Amino acid sequence: METCSKKKESYKAFTPPVAKKIPKELSLHGHTRIDYYYWLAERDNPEVIEYLKAENEYKEKVMAHTEALQETLFEEIKGRTKETDFSSPERRGDYFYYERREEGKEYPIYARKLGSLEAAEEIMLDVNELAPAQGFFAAGLLKVSPEQDILAFFSTNDGRGIGTIHFKNLNTRKMLEDKIPEIRARPYIMSWANDNRTLFYLKQHPVAIRWYRVFRHTLGTNPTEDVLVYEETDENRSCWLSETKSQRYLIISTFSDLEGPGWEHRYLEADKPTSRPILFLRRDSRVHRNIDNFRGHFYFLANDEGENPRLVRTPVDHTGRESWKEVIPRRNDIEVLGFQIFRNYLVVEERIKGLRQFRIHPWSGDEEHYVDFGEKTYVAVMKEIPELDSEVFHYSFFSFTTPDSVYAYNMRTREKALLKREEVFGGFDPDDYISERLYAPARDGVRIPISIVYRKGLKKDGSNPLLLEAYGAYGTSWEPVFNIPRLSLLDRGFVYAIAHVRGGGELGPKWYEDGKLLKKKNTFNDFIDVAEHLIAQKYSNPKKLFATGRSAGGTLMGAVANMQPDLFKGIIADVPGVDMLTPLGDKNDTRFEIDLDFGDPNKEEHYNYMLSYLPYDNVLAKDYPNMLVTTGLYDDNVPYWGPAKWVAKLRALKTDNNLLILRTDMEGGHSYEPKRYQRWRDTAFGYAFLLDLVGIKK
Repeated sequence: METCSKKKESYKAFTPPVAKKIPKELSLHGHTRIDYYYWLAERDNPEVIEYLKAENEYKEKVMAHTEALQETLFEEIKGRTKETDFSSPERRGDYFYYERREEGKEYPIYARKLGSLEAAEEIMLDVNELAPAQGFFAAGLLKVSPEQDILAFFSTNDGRGIGTIHFKNLNTRKMLEDKIPEIRARPYIMSWANDNRTLFYLKQHPVAIRWYRVFRHTLGTNPTEDVLVYEETDENRSCWLSETKSQRYLIISTFSDLEGPGWEHRYLEADKPTSRPILFLRRDSRVHRNIDNFRGHFYFLANDEGENPRLVRTPVDHTGRESWKEVIPRRNDIEVLGFQIFRNYLVVEERIKGLRQFRIHPWSGDEEHYVDFGEKTYVAVMKEIPELDSEVFHYSFFSFTTPDSVYAYNMRTREKALLKREEVFGGFDPDDYISERLYAPARDGVRIPISIVYRKGLKKDGSNPLLLEAYGAYGTSWEPVFNIPRLSLLDRGFVYAIAHVRGGGELGPKWYEDGKLLKKKNTFNDFIDVAEHLIAQKYSNPKKLFATGRSAGGTLMGAVANMQPDLFKGIIADVPGVDMLTPLGDKNDTRFEIDLDFGDPNKEEHYNYMLSYLPYDNVLAKDYPNMLVTTGLYDDNVPYWGPAKWVAKLRALKTDNNLLILRTDMEGGHSYEPKRYQRWRDTAFGYAFLLDLVGIKK
């Protein structure tokens, strides 16, 4: 095993790139920042591209000695994965729809069968046939028309996610001439009207990352003549498209977390696509996005009585608050996450003490009941079932030690049936691993949940390497899901843990509110307190403790690297948001999503608070952990220049000899790599970075 000193010498044999300094003054609220690396935001500047390429070359050199380990890890991941596989089919009308993969192919195949699963397969879309031999490509967001004969789908060759909506006739298997260009990918971007010819879709703002216009396209017409149906003029709000399970209404929703739930909904009759949208709920009504229609009523979640929502209904023709009738009351200790309506049942998805539960409410007035999952620690996610008459709904169930499993639950008989479980090869046995739920005391007395997993037989003597992950933003819950690649770490003695820090949604709306805007530092403090608790409980020690986070979780990584760098042996910051003051402070470059959680620097109080913790602005001349930073050249959510500037500044100021790597995907953006084999290789690279730092070579 190499000694630490020899490792440092081997790293020092290669000279990292040095970004030139060009001072740029940025002034706001009477305060001036000098940004020496502002020029790195010039993506079309050849010097910027050369610098990023030089960083990639340096990355290859300093990690060259791990190539055999990377290949071993990649083959392990591939060897444990069933490469030719399919998803659990979902029924829509007369068809069963599913996604499948074939060995050796990077992309999915979307298919269906008519009548039964024994019928002949009809391939709707083989993404492998569409993808070019080289370069970035992604396709998806499939939407089948009401008569199930026209497929609308999105594809892009742009890492930013900007591409085209295409149409395919599923009967003739030929592409239609209609193409809607300049669309940015996102869920809930399009909806069909019932005439089988009209598609509603969203367009993004030309500058801000928000979807603000709804257009109507009729098949066979020129997209340049598409009709503008709705435009959201509030720069803090974005749009969302959906349809009710009754198939009677299309819903245009707008939202902004700056206003609490603050959703505003408009509806139009799906049978009358040229009708004008009707305002249903104003944005001051504290309504969530969940909305559906059943028996002449709209059902939705409302936060009008407290932090946790209640489920209410109102007649379609009388939507004022005076007409609201409570279906499920608000409770202090239970958060309603969503619901699905069936003809005879209402299924309510709730979070109780951090765990999801499914509550079955018969419309007949019979006794309610909860689904019994049979385990104490798990993740359960309800799948959308479009069949209104179904007595069965499907849900995914998994944990750190249970592979993704899809169950069918009969609401009448209360019986559940396993439809499909992710197969894991290579001798995997769930009994070989132990998962736990711990709680760390935060410095202000709050208990922070921790999900943790490790291989059976591990000694809690403080000598184990441990990877601690967190997100802690936008009210998103970072769940303890099963992950095949992670087994390669666990089998080499690593402990893996998730810190469910404030800013996430694991413990309800208040948990989120206590980790955003002017309380954002709670997120960072919680993570540090969790790390120290795990050390105190002898799971690891600072010489073997690693941290990782993605996007907003990368912001967390940068903050804790500045706040307590001696606590970690290494940090992986994946597409991290580290410099939000620069884009947010520029009125011509409003970052909608970042604004929701971290604040508006045009407000002096927010500016000063953000300035006190943002990773880029708080780099100092001191020792830092080993660090791997990743970004994508075409990332518009968290622009590449933030991580690039951060690494350049770290190189100029840090006083240690630890490894600092910047890896830039020169074709990709913010989303995960769409090619599955390349995604596995990227994972193997990150794992090799960790394993090498603790002397594990195989």
